[in-house]
Amino acid sequence: MAFVLSLLMALVLVSYGPGGSLGCDLSQNHVLIGKKNLRLLGQMRRISPRFCLQDRKDFAFPQEMVEGGQLQEAQAISVLHEMLQQSFNLFHTERASAAWDTTLLEQLCTGLHQQLDDLDACLGQVMGEEDSALGRMGRTLAVKRYFQGIHVYLQEKEYSDCAWETVRVEIMRSLSSSTSL
Repeated sequence: MAFVLSLLMALVLVSYGPGGSLGCDLSQNHVLIGKKNLRLLGQMRRISPRFCLQDRKDFAFPQEMVEGGQLQEAQAISVLHEMLQQSFNLFHTERASAAWDTTLLEQLCTGLHQQLDDLDACLGQVMGEEDSALGRMGRTLAVKRYFQGIHVYLQEKEYSDCAWETVRVEIMRSLSSSTSL
């Protein structure tokens, strides 16, 4: 489950870097919420991933969306926004409520929603300044396909505990990789 370093570097700058590094203002609170979301994902673990080795899957994180150079600011914000939106959509379902501790799940969804609100304001500031809508759409479409694969996987595995654990680890890894660079 390799991830593209150039995308992750861009996501670090957008999501977890200092608030003043972008043309828009992401507060320090945004950074703290992101870190809290990662802690919550860690706390949500119900079973050891070792018990789910047979359910491992390479979800094929879309490398093509960053090939050919680093993302521009608007692209990076769009991609991160889509990743957070799709993560929120994944965990804000009835099936997810049945699989996870509801208190932790509600806190995670609230945190993801707060990050999305921050990025909405930021995206509005940089929209059209650096990137064409087509370029952003192609990258966010790749993220949507990636998450569609996750949804299909959960359906195929009938939303089993191991399937949810595999997905939890995948989402945690994709978000935490961007903070550890």
